Amino acid sequence: MVRRLIAATAVACKIRCNDLRQDLVHWVGGAHSELHLPKRRRGQRNSTSADIIQAVRQLVLIASDDLIAGLLNRNGLKTGNGNRWTRERVTSLRSYHHIPVFKPAEDGIEPWLNLSNAAKLLKIAPKTLRLAAEAGKIEAIHPLAEGPWIFARAALTTTAAQSIAERARQNPRYPTGSHPNQQSLFSSTT
Repeated sequence: MVRRLIAATAVACKIRCNDLRQDLVHWVGGAHSELHLPKRRRGQRNSTSADIIQAVRQLVLIASDDLIAGLLNRNGLKTGNGNRWTRERVTSLRSYHHIPVFKPAEDGIEPWLNLSNAAKLLKIAPKTLRLAAEAGKIEAIHPLAEGPWIFARAALTTTAAQSIAERARQNPRYPTGSHPNQQSLFSSTT
Protein backbone atom coordinates (compact mmCIF):
# COMPACT_ATOMS: atom_id res chain seq x y z
CA MET A 1 0.00 0.00 0.00
CA VAL A 2 2.70 2.50 0.97
CA ARG A 3 4.86 1.52 -2.05
CA ARG A 4 1.93 2.05 -4.42
CA LEU A 5 1.24 5.45 -2.90
CA ILE A 6 4.85 6.55 -3.21
CA ALA A 7 5.12 5.13 -6.74
CA ALA A 8 2.05 7.10 -7.75
CA THR A 9 3.27 10.39 -6.28
CA ALA A 10 7.05 10.32 -6.67
CA VAL A 11 9.64 9.81 -9.36
CA ALA A 12 13.08 9.04 -7.91
CA CYS A 13 16.33 10.17 -9.48
CA LYS A 14 19.57 8.66 -8.12
CA ILE A 15 22.94 10.39 -8.11
CA ARG A 16 26.04 8.52 -6.93
CA CYS A 17 29.07 10.25 -5.42
CA ASN A 18 32.27 8.71 -4.00
CA ASP A 19 31.13 7.52 -0.56
CA LEU A 20 27.58 8.86 -0.51
CA ARG A 21 24.45 7.90 -2.37
CA GLN A 22 22.18 10.87 -2.96
CA ASP A 23 18.57 10.30 -3.86
CA LEU A 24 16.53 13.21 -5.18
CA VAL A 25 12.81 12.48 -4.98
CA HIS A 26 10.61 14.50 -7.35
CA TRP A 27 7.06 14.57 -6.03
CA VAL A 28 4.11 14.96 -8.37
CA GLY A 29 3.12 18.31 -6.81
CA GLY A 30 6.51 19.79 -7.74
CA ALA A 31 8.26 19.47 -4.37
CA HIS A 32 11.65 17.78 -4.06
CA SER A 33 13.21 15.74 -1.22
CA GLU A 34 16.91 15.03 -1.02
CA LEU A 35 18.23 11.92 0.79
CA HIS A 36 21.89 11.27 1.66
CA LEU A 37 22.71 7.64 2.43
CA PRO A 38 26.10 5.93 2.89
CA LYS A 39 27.02 3.79 -0.09
CA ARG A 40 27.86 0.17 0.62
CA ARG A 41 31.24 -0.81 -0.79
CA ARG A 42 31.93 -3.96 -2.71
CA GLY A 43 32.50 -6.81 -0.26
CA GLN A 44 31.25 -4.76 2.69
CA ARG A 45 29.09 -6.79 5.08
CA ASN A 46 26.92 -5.77 7.95
CA SER A 47 27.49 -8.78 10.14
CA THR A 48 27.76 -8.98 13.90
CA SER A 49 31.35 -9.28 15.10
CA ALA A 50 32.74 -12.64 16.18
CA ASP A 51 33.49 -11.25 19.67
CA ILE A 52 29.81 -10.51 20.26
CA ILE A 53 28.80 -13.95 19.01
CA GLN A 54 31.32 -15.57 21.38
CA ALA A 55 30.04 -13.44 24.28
CA VAL A 56 26.46 -14.56 23.56
CA ARG A 57 27.63 -18.21 23.48
CA GLN A 58 29.02 -17.74 26.98
CA LEU A 59 26.24 -15.58 28.40
CA VAL A 60 23.55 -18.05 27.34
CA LEU A 61 24.93 -20.41 30.00
CA ILE A 62 23.41 -18.25 32.76
CA ALA A 63 21.10 -15.66 31.17
CA SER A 64 17.92 -15.30 29.14
CA ASP A 65 17.74 -13.35 25.88
CA ASP A 66 16.28 -10.28 27.65
CA LEU A 67 19.18 -10.13 30.07
CA ILE A 68 21.76 -10.73 27.32
CA ALA A 69 20.29 -7.84 25.29
CA GLY A 70 20.59 -5.55 28.31
CA LEU A 71 24.19 -6.61 28.95
CA LEU A 72 25.20 -6.03 25.33
CA ASN A 73 23.57 -2.57 25.38
CA ARG A 74 25.23 -1.69 28.70
CA ASN A 75 28.60 -2.46 27.11
CA GLY A 76 27.81 -0.18 24.16
CA LEU A 77 27.81 -3.04 21.63
CA LYS A 78 25.68 -2.76 18.49
CA THR A 79 24.30 -5.20 15.94
CA GLY A 80 25.90 -5.54 12.51
CA ASN A 81 23.56 -2.81 11.24
CA GLY A 82 24.40 -0.49 14.16
CA ASN A 83 21.17 -1.04 16.09
CA ARG A 84 20.70 -1.54 19.83
CA TRP A 85 20.09 -5.09 21.04
CA THR A 86 16.61 -6.36 21.81
CA ARG A 87 15.36 -9.77 22.92
CA GLU A 88 14.24 -10.49 19.35
CA ARG A 89 17.66 -9.60 17.90
CA VAL A 90 19.46 -11.82 20.42
CA THR A 91 17.03 -14.66 19.63
CA SER A 92 17.67 -14.19 15.91
CA LEU A 93 21.46 -14.21 16.46
CA ARG A 94 21.22 -17.39 18.54
CA SER A 95 19.04 -19.07 15.95
CA TYR A 96 21.30 -18.13 13.02
CA HIS A 97 24.46 -19.34 14.81
CA HIS A 98 22.79 -22.45 16.32
CA ILE A 99 23.36 -21.31 19.92
CA PRO A 100 21.01 -23.10 22.36
CA VAL A 101 18.58 -21.15 24.52
CA PHE A 102 19.13 -20.77 28.28
CA LYS A 103 17.05 -23.24 30.27
CA PRO A 104 17.19 -23.46 34.06
CA ALA A 105 18.09 -26.94 35.32
CA GLU A 106 15.07 -29.06 36.17
CA ASP A 107 16.63 -30.35 39.39
CA GLY A 108 17.67 -26.85 40.51
CA ILE A 109 21.41 -27.66 40.43
CA GLU A 110 22.77 -25.32 37.78
CA PRO A 111 26.03 -26.40 36.08
CA TRP A 112 26.97 -22.71 35.55
CA LEU A 113 26.68 -19.99 38.20
CA ASN A 114 27.00 -16.23 38.26
CA LEU A 115 29.22 -14.48 40.80
CA SER A 116 26.68 -14.10 43.60
CA ASN A 117 25.38 -17.67 43.35
CA ALA A 118 28.93 -19.07 43.23
CA ALA A 119 29.88 -17.01 46.30
CA LYS A 120 26.83 -18.35 48.15
CA LEU A 121 27.86 -21.88 47.26
CA LEU A 122 31.37 -21.33 48.67
CA LYS A 123 29.98 -19.28 51.60
CA ILE A 124 32.30 -16.34 50.93
CA ALA A 125 31.81 -12.73 49.83
CA PRO A 126 31.31 -12.08 46.10
CA LYS A 127 34.24 -9.63 46.13
CA THR A 128 36.51 -12.36 47.45
CA LEU A 129 35.51 -14.68 44.66
CA ARG A 130 35.86 -11.96 42.01
CA LEU A 131 39.36 -11.06 43.18
CA ALA A 132 40.35 -14.73 43.13
CA ALA A 133 38.98 -15.09 39.60
CA GLU A 134 40.80 -11.94 38.43
CA ALA A 135 44.03 -13.32 39.91
CA GLY A 136 43.50 -16.61 38.07
CA LYS A 137 43.18 -18.71 41.22
CA ILE A 138 39.68 -19.93 40.28
CA GLU A 139 38.65 -20.69 36.71
CA ALA A 140 35.95 -18.30 35.49
CA ILE A 141 34.63 -16.72 32.31
CA HIS A 142 34.14 -12.97 31.96
CA PRO A 143 32.79 -12.39 28.43
CA LEU A 144 32.06 -8.65 28.75
CA ALA A 145 33.88 -5.87 30.59
CA GLU A 146 30.62 -4.65 32.15
CA GLY A 147 29.07 -8.07 32.53
CA PRO A 148 28.75 -11.06 34.82
CA TRP A 149 31.38 -13.55 35.85
CA ILE A 150 30.48 -17.13 34.97
CA PHE A 151 31.70 -20.05 37.09
CA ALA A 152 31.39 -23.76 36.40
CA ARG A 153 30.07 -25.65 39.40
CA ALA A 154 32.82 -28.22 38.82
CA ALA A 155 35.51 -25.51 39.13
CA LEU A 156 34.10 -24.48 42.51
CA THR A 157 34.56 -27.96 43.96
CA THR A 158 38.30 -28.13 43.24
CA THR A 159 40.84 -28.05 46.05
CA ALA A 160 42.07 -24.62 44.93
CA ALA A 161 38.59 -23.13 45.27
CA GLN A 162 38.04 -24.82 48.63
CA SER A 163 41.39 -23.56 49.97
CA ILE A 164 40.58 -19.97 48.91
CA ALA A 165 37.18 -20.24 50.59
CA GLU A 166 38.76 -21.64 53.77
CA ARG A 167 41.38 -18.85 53.88
CA ALA A 168 38.67 -16.23 53.39
CA ARG A 169 36.62 -17.67 56.24
CA GLN A 170 39.66 -17.68 58.54
CA ASN A 171 40.69 -14.13 57.69
CA PRO A 172 37.55 -12.09 56.91
CA ARG A 173 39.33 -8.69 56.94
CA TYR A 174 41.57 -9.65 53.99
CA PRO A 175 39.38 -11.66 51.60
CA THR A 176 42.07 -13.08 49.32
CA GLY A 177 45.08 -12.38 51.46
CA SER A 178 48.50 -13.89 51.06
CA HIS A 179 49.21 -17.54 51.64
CA PRO A 180 49.81 -18.35 55.34
CA ASN A 181 53.32 -19.69 54.59
CA GLN A 182 54.42 -16.51 52.78
CA GLN A 183 57.18 -14.65 54.57
CA SER A 184 56.89 -10.95 55.27
CA LEU A 185 59.07 -8.62 53.23
CA PHE A 186 59.58 -6.25 56.16
CA SER A 187 60.47 -7.22 59.67
CA SER A 188 58.22 -6.08 62.48
CA THR A 189 59.13 -2.67 63.94
CA THR A 190 57.10 -3.02 67.12
